[in-house]
Amino acid sequence: MLQRMTITRRTALSSLAATPLALPLLSQGPPASQSPIEKQMAATRDRRMQWWKQAKFGMFIHWGLYSVRGRHEWAMENEAIPVAEYEQLAKQFKPKPNAARDWARLAKAAGQRYMVMTTKHHEGFCHFDSKLTDYCAPKQGPGRDLVKEFVEAARAEGLTPGFYYSLMDWHHPDGAKCASDEAARRRFVDYIHGQIRELLTNYGKIGVLWYDVAWPLDAAGWESEKMNKMVFELQPDIIVNNRNKLDGDFATPEQTIRAETGGRAWESCMTLNDSWGYQAADDNWKPAKTVVRNVIACAHDGGNYLLNIGPRGDGSIPEESVRIFTEVGKWIAGNGDAIYKSEPCQVRRSNYASFTRSGNTLYMHVHFWPGNELSISGLRVKAKSAKLLRTGANVAISQPDDFRTHLTGLPAIAPDSPVTTIAIECDGEPHQDTDYVRKNRPRGKA
Repeated sequence: MLQRMTITRRTALSSLAATPLALPLLSQGPPASQSPIEKQMAATRDRRMQWWKQAKFGMFIHWGLYSVRGRHEWAMENEAIPVAEYEQLAKQFKPKPNAARDWARLAKAAGQRYMVMTTKHHEGFCHFDSKLTDYCAPKQGPGRDLVKEFVEAARAEGLTPGFYYSLMDWHHPDGAKCASDEAARRRFVDYIHGQIRELLTNYGKIGVLWYDVAWPLDAAGWESEKMNKMVFELQPDIIVNNRNKLDGDFATPEQTIRAETGGRAWESCMTLNDSWGYQAADDNWKPAKTVVRNVIACAHDGGNYLLNIGPRGDGSIPEESVRIFTEVGKWIAGNGDAIYKSEPCQVRRSNYASFTRSGNTLYMHVHFWPGNELSISGLRVKAKSAKLLRTGANVAISQPDDFRTHLTGLPAIAPDSPVTTIAIECDGEPHQDTDYVRKNRPRGKA
C-alpha cells in the first residue's frame, strides 16, 4: 500500500520513473474493443459482485516481516535495509497459533462482512506455502501456512476471505531488472503468475483478488490479460481489482473517498492510523466517529469501505484498533439497515448530517447533534413519517412549505453514539434541490 503524508505510493514510484499507479478511470461502459477475458468478466460481473455490493464493509490486514520491526510496512525500502539483513526477520517472525481467529472475530464484531489479507507484500515474503520460493512462512520462522489459518478463521465467522498480492517485489532478484532485461522479465512474470496460481488453487473458493503495485511493468509486461484469464479459470466467481494495469471489476481509491462515474464499482481503502503495517510509534488513530462517517460516505455513493488493521509480529491486534473497531460495530449493530441495504443517494447537503438511502427511505445520520429540532433544506418529496433507527421511537416531522422538512421534539442530547440515525419514510425516491430553495424562498422586504 501507499504511504501517507510525506511519501505516497504515487510519489515513491514516480520518483523511480514508474508509470503512475492510478490514472482516472473511465465509466463502466465497454470500450470499443474488448479482449475475450474482458468480455467474460463483463458478462458475469453483476452475478460475481452481488455479494460484495451487499457487504459494504470489509477488513484489510497488512501483516508481514515489517510487523516484527514495528516501523512501517515500507521500512525495507525507506531505510534501504540490505536484503541479507532484512531476511533475518523471517527467522524472528514467529506469530502465535491461529492469530487470524482474533482478526476474524473482531471483523465480525465490527460489522464487516469480508476480509482481505496480505499474502505477499512488497518485501516479497509469502505467508502461504509456495513451491516457488523458500522465502515463505512454512519454511521460515512461523513453520506453518498462515494463509490457510486466515482462510479458515474468516470462514468460521461467516466472512468471505480475499487475498491481497503485491506484484512488486523488493526481494526477488528479477524484481527490478525485469524492466530492462527480457530474460529477467520472463522469469519474474512466470514466478508471479505461478504464485497467483498457487493462491487460487490451494485454499478453496476465494472472494477477492486484490492486486497491488504493478511497478516496474505495464499490463503488457505483466501479461495481465493472461493473468486474469488464469485467475478466472481457477476461480470463476472471484472479483479482481484494477491494480494489475487493467480495469478489473472495481476501482480502489486509497486514503480517500472518491466515487467512480458511470456506475463503476469502487472500494475506498484506508488505514486506521497513518500506517498500513504495524508501526509501534504511530498514535494518530481515527476516532470511531470518523470511521462511522466514512462508512456512511462510502455507502452514500454506492461504494465499499475496506478498513485496515496492522497486527504486531506475533499476530496480536493493537489495543486501540480493537477499541475503535468494537465501538464502530456497536453502532452498526443498531444502524446496519442504513448501510447494508443502501443504494446511491442524491441527498447530501447538511451542516450537521450525512445521508444514505434504501428505496424511498432516507436515512439522516446526525454527527453533530443540534438539539431539540433539525431540518433538511430542499427535500422535493413528501416525508410521511420519521423514527430513530436504533430505538424505533417516532419523531415528529412536518413540511410547512416547499423548502423545509422540519423534525421536532428531539432529545436535547444525542440518543445514539457516535452518530444518531433518523429513518425518514418518503412517498418517492428522496431528492434534494437546495438551488430551488435559494431561488424561490420568499425574501425580506426592501
